[in-house]
Amino acid sequence: MQDCPFCLPQVKARVVLSDDHCYSMWTEESPEGSAMVLPRDHRPTVFDLTDQEWASTRRLLELMRELIVDIHAPDGWNVGWNVATVGGQSVPHAHCHLVPRYRDEPLAGRGLRSWIKDPSNRPPHHLAARPPSWLT
Repeated sequence: MQDCPFCLPQVKARVVLSDDHCYSMWTEESPEGSAMVLPRDHRPTVFDLTDQEWASTRRLLELMRELIVDIHAPDGWNVGWNVATVGGQSVPHAHCHLVPRYRDEPLAGRGLRSWIKDPSNRPPHHLAARPPSWLT
């Protein structure tokens, strides 16, 4: 995709590791070792990845984790995908976040589910919702 900021070669200088299907790079937001793994081909979301891209993502996540451990020695991790604008995806090119967490950071212990646990984040149409009958 021509204008995608995550498509190669726009980010070639930021690539840390790569293979035939995916590459990894550091994020710009965090000096503590936050990284991303992305498919080489433009895929809008994680649901568009090929089997080879899934396998490559797994492999590169592990290699980046090892690299971050060696450099920063984190105490925990968040690993995740944002999908669509409402899900927090700001660039429509699939990318998996690998975020090291540290016990002395101000938000330690708040994981990906913290927004689920916060009752003030319930959309109005969900306040009266019941689970489907097949779940009960």
